[in-house]
Amino acid sequence: MPASKQRALPALLGLTGLGLLALLLSVAVGSVSISLQDLWAVATGGGSELYRELIVSLRAPRALAAFSTGGLLALAGALMQVLLRNPLADPYVLGISGGAAVGALGAMLIGGGLALVSGSAFAGALLSTLLVFGLAQGGGGWTPTRLLLTGVVVAAGWGAVITFMLTMSPADRLPGMLYWLMGDLSYARAPYGAWLVLVPAVLLTLPLGRSLNVLARGPLQAAALGIAVKPLEWLVYILASLLTAVAVTTAGSVGFVGLIVPHMLRLLLGNDQRIILPASVLAGGTLLNVADTLARTVMAPEQLPVGVITALLGVPTFLFLLHRNR
Repeated sequence: MPASKQRALPALLGLTGLGLLALLLSVAVGSVSISLQDLWAVATGGGSELYRELIVSLRAPRALAAFSTGGLLALAGALMQVLLRNPLADPYVLGISGGAAVGALGAMLIGGGLALVSGSAFAGALLSTLLVFGLAQGGGGWTPTRLLLTGVVVAAGWGAVITFMLTMSPADRLPGMLYWLMGDLSYARAPYGAWLVLVPAVLLTLPLGRSLNVLARGPLQAAALGIAVKPLEWLVYILASLLTAVAVTTAGSVGFVGLIVPHMLRLLLGNDQRIILPASVLAGGTLLNVADTLARTVMAPEQLPVGVITALLGVPTFLFLLHRNR
């Protein structure tokens, strides 16, 4: 049996345990700490009214939103890295998050509801994906350097559009929009939409693990082995855009989760996508839950945007990977 398969079940079980622990800590830790005894009392229908309100209405929805957002971003990053055969691929770095943010902000400015905001974010993410891949094409296809530079330029372009939109926004809405753009889970009170996308996406990608393993070797080898390359690539394009759009709609523009998590897991578990994809969801959710807990507690009672914490982790990791792949 391959070593990666031997490590799969213990790794997934370990990541599941870490994810549950991160959820528990996220609910228990904050400006008001809650003991395990009080948590159990609330979970069994008892406990004080204050703790019930704090857990059920505030912390539990936020923890679930953080976990689902981290899972969405990590899964999108893992899919993009397979598709592009580039460990530096990430929705944030390639400008996909920026496109989704522009679409979502545009819908917010015209007073659109959640459905319009989500749809506009998806359209912006898909447009950004097509722009990056289309502009990065050369005579021999894309290269890691061309793709990375194109993504950075497209991301900068979306940043300019976002700046223009912010200057045109009403002054009373500007602070909230800025926090949301930096990645903010303060208003994530309804995480169920993200879970309704994340769970089917995981169930869809698991059977594709073998095909993605072959695609990672290159489109020519995949086609020679009987893989329908173009439909698979389009599915990954659209799915990664949808995952990014839902994550942006839930928590704003959170960077580097899709870069750090899949790459670190490949170093530990190998490159079998049948293991990496579900592991990325679990590890991404755990990472963002821990980051959000830190964002709430480091300067309590003030709260930092969770995107600040992920950037502090992601920037040195990105520079290290860039240097390693120079």
